Amino acid sequence: MVKHYRIGLDEKYEVTKKWSLNDLRMIDGKEADTDNPFFDLHFKKVYSLEAYSCASKYAFVRTVNKLNHAYLKKDLRIVNFDSTYLNDDSIWSSNNKDCLVLMRICFYAFNLVCLSLCPLPL
Repeated sequence: MVKHYRIGLDEKYEVTKKWSLNDLRMIDGKEADTDNPFFDLHFKKVYSLEAYSCASKYAFVRTVNKLNHAYLKKDLRIVNFDSTYLNDDSIWSSNNKDCLVLMRICFYAFNLVCLSLCPLPL
């Protein structure tokens, strides 16, 4: 866990806690259907954390999940997350995964514009 703070114009980062991926039991996104940056990491103790944004929360979970599959291959429980944004094989995947939510909104907005411009048969 890294603490970020500013002193004047300088930005400082301080490592406050470190955990082993092997000790992680579960990641709880708290609410899958709302846009919030809060989540819990379950070790022997539960740590409630706040990410910079909802997109960075999902980016963090995707990274932890990939590291788990690459090195530990254990069954890591990830709950209360929208699985559409966690899987690489989904239609919403891209190289820059932080813009997934925006891309989905743009996709729906584009469809609405196209449908509104279609002439109605008389």
